[in-house]
Amino acid sequence: MSRVVLALIALAYIVQGVIAYFQNAPAGGDTAVYQAGAATLLHGLPLYDSDTLPFEPAYAQLPFTYTPFAALLFTPLVVVPSQVAWGILNALSALALIAVVYIVLTKVRRPSWLTPEWGAVVLGGAMLLLEPVRVNMDYGQVNLLLMLLVVLDVLVVKRFGGVLVGVAAAVKLVPLIFVAYFLLVGRTRDALRAVGAFAGLQALMFLLTPHSAYRFWTHTVFDSSRIGPTNWSWNQSLGGMVRRFSEQAPWSQPVAYLIGVVLAAGAAVLVRRYRDRPVYGLLIIGFLSLLVSPVSWVHHWVWAVPLITVLVTEALCGNKIARWLLPVTVAVFAVPVLRWVPHGSFREYAWTPAQMVAGNLFVLFPVIVGLVMLVRSSRSRRSLAQVG
Repeated sequence: MSRVVLALIALAYIVQGVIAYFQNAPAGGDTAVYQAGAATLLHGLPLYDSDTLPFEPAYAQLPFTYTPFAALLFTPLVVVPSQVAWGILNALSALALIAVVYIVLTKVRRPSWLTPEWGAVVLGGAMLLLEPVRVNMDYGQVNLLLMLLVVLDVLVVKRFGGVLVGVAAAVKLVPLIFVAYFLLVGRTRDALRAVGAFAGLQALMFLLTPHSAYRFWTHTVFDSSRIGPTNWSWNQSLGGMVRRFSEQAPWSQPVAYLIGVVLAAGAAVLVRRYRDRPVYGLLIIGFLSLLVSPVSWVHHWVWAVPLITVLVTEALCGNKIARWLLPVTVAVFAVPVLRWVPHGSFREYAWTPAQMVAGNLFVLFPVIVGLVMLVRSSRSRRSLAQVG
């Protein structure tokens, strides 16, 4: 029965894409860019020499900002219209979200009545309403699929671990941070395989499209102007927050990196302390990646999905902290606060203190939770040392 529900969820997204096609609706702008990148690669044309691609529809005239390997990965999308590709990609993303919930449920303590099969369908279906997930689906993004690759590699894969992280990083560079996770928990071979898979896929693209690969690694990867206005409130990274505070002063990103180093040190301590709970380590590094990346759009924050899954199980098992943190977390990631505060056209610079908090809520939330975890784990260690 659960498989029927999954099929219906996937079918609903595909039908939505087909309807958008027949209505000629401007649906899934990012999917259209993925598709245009793949078509450009197949035609042997440069991916990064201009701010638009020749195969982009009128509603998605945007630069291709992803790696050359991403263009190769997206080639199956070229066989259908862009709106249909959007529907198919969203169907896969919805299934990926539910798969992530399923995997997490199999790795954490939970009540016996909460089976992973139905728990994943019910919780996953509900979390399709989270703001990062909704935006991911609206744009036709791949963040849920990449998160699934990382979750599989960290929590499931036993042999040849690290390869899936390398593949995810070859599409978007940020998952490379999980190499640090592997090293912190003693999975050195997995770290090496992740780096090897990433490097091997980039080498493949130098063979297939040397001009675009060279252009990406010598210019495009450093050009943040192609990504969009990084001071915009929908950039929920440390860099975005500091830019809004400083009104985009030249020192904004270096200061953000310094803050990121401090947070990374705390995250490393937590990962080591929770090395016997890999789901915790997964979440710590997942949210750290969002903070330290120069750009973390709202749709990148799909890491709320495994976090809420863990909080639900902990709350049901009697964890008092989880019981109050769960509704707070759901509110942070379900209520579209970032749509309500003034944003765009530099209106962030005129925010009141309350708007500044609301407009940086995704950034502030994991920092505060991480600090609380660090303090509590330190107190627990001191208590155990005194008892010993």
